[in-house]
Amino acid sequence: MTPEDPKPRFPALTAEVATFAASTRIEDIPPEAQRLCKKSILDSLGTGLSGSVAPVSDVFRRYLKQLGCGEGPSRAIGTNLRLPPRFAALLNGIAMHADDFDDTWQSVPDGPRARSRGRMGVHATAPALAAVLAAGEAESRSGNELLTACLVGIEVACKVFDATDFADNDNAFHATGTCALVGAAMGVANLRRMDEGAIRRTLGIACDQTSGLTVQVGTMAKPWKSGRSAECAVLAADLTALDFTAAETVLEDEGGYFQLEGGGYHQKVIHNLGNPWCFLDRGIWLKPYPTCSLGHPALTQLLDLVQEHDVGPDDVSRIRVRTRDGTFKHLSYHHPQLALEAKFSLEFCLATILLERALGLKHIDDAFVGRSDVQDLIGRIEYTPYTEDEARRGNYALLTAFVELEMKDGRKLSGRVDYSKGSKVNPMNENEVAEKFRLCAEYGGLPGDKADRVIKMLERLEELADVRELTALLSAGA
Repeated sequence: MTPEDPKPRFPALTAEVATFAASTRIEDIPPEAQRLCKKSILDSLGTGLSGSVAPVSDVFRRYLKQLGCGEGPSRAIGTNLRLPPRFAALLNGIAMHADDFDDTWQSVPDGPRARSRGRMGVHATAPALAAVLAAGEAESRSGNELLTACLVGIEVACKVFDATDFADNDNAFHATGTCALVGAAMGVANLRRMDEGAIRRTLGIACDQTSGLTVQVGTMAKPWKSGRSAECAVLAADLTALDFTAAETVLEDEGGYFQLEGGGYHQKVIHNLGNPWCFLDRGIWLKPYPTCSLGHPALTQLLDLVQEHDVGPDDVSRIRVRTRDGTFKHLSYHHPQLALEAKFSLEFCLATILLERALGLKHIDDAFVGRSDVQDLIGRIEYTPYTEDEARRGNYALLTAFVELEMKDGRKLSGRVDYSKGSKVNPMNENEVAEKFRLCAEYGGLPGDKADRVIKMLERLEELADVRELTALLSAGA
């Protein structure tokens, strides 16, 4: 730093991300990453169908009607609405995350990201897919272009998440409203074949819209972040096309994105876009349950114990569960009364698994949450966090969980699990994801024959000539 140049010099990070978004084509992406991304796309389309009937989706449909929002070329899936791409992205992003059933990118077990309440993961697929699907339908893009743009958007979101240096602060920003927006904007930029200068400006606009607080878990504001990220991604690209200007060094500048997020970034992470791709690294984790993924290892362990030992609720006097402190803080509803709260209550989820040997969309219901047998079981659960020192000594994974059943006959059944069903270590296969899609589609009112056609179409997405064939199948009454 010199008197003539008072600002510290940063690497040209914005330019690097813009180059990646501008230059990446399907042939640059490993076939295995493509296969896994198609699985995530099918998964998120399913959660979008089930989420289209969620109360939060209805609120925003009514709001857009009040605004007099005109008809456009892009569909809101699960409905008969056709909207301008920006607003279709908004509705689809909200719907895909409405039930908290969409996939996640998890953090690493060391460092401030693992300790922070809001930084244990990011929902990258739903905002990216919602944005590029709306933009792609409006421009009659191919399945190949949709797949490439999704991969670019998800990759940028996950690597920006990993790169953020939270400086040991318990940062309250929720990554689905910050990192995922950045990624979604890069997905749209790739889809539209924008040049690098335009992409730098799009990044500048997108980063200015990032927001979202972790306090909103258990409310309608949480899925709004997914929709808003998708909407703002399309908006940023639209404004760039109209010659709107914005800072072109927004990521690295001392007054930019990473400074706002925590004060710096890890160069070794952000300089590895596509090397390896996130789908091939830790992997995108799919969800077998429509609840916060941080609790899923404990649910996986409990279900194993219940099935192995044929345990019923009347056999158990107490359940003890232990997780990382960050998980404990995030799953903050220890005595839930509402369905929105129950998705972020490990006690509710464990009680439901013991009662039903399942946890599905039908259980995330105010009446079910309030049932006396559910509430009784919740009262028998002791949930405590373990310390970071214990986690280091025990070489725990990010989401390691311990479950113990104290039986009325005096036995104690217990187990440790490091990775839940749906993780890279214990993945959901194509058949399981297809079955989840069918269940979500049925919940959202899509006929079974159309659901099967969507599944077949996704298997050969890269051969699809026009994504409008896909969105037509996902619309009500089509």
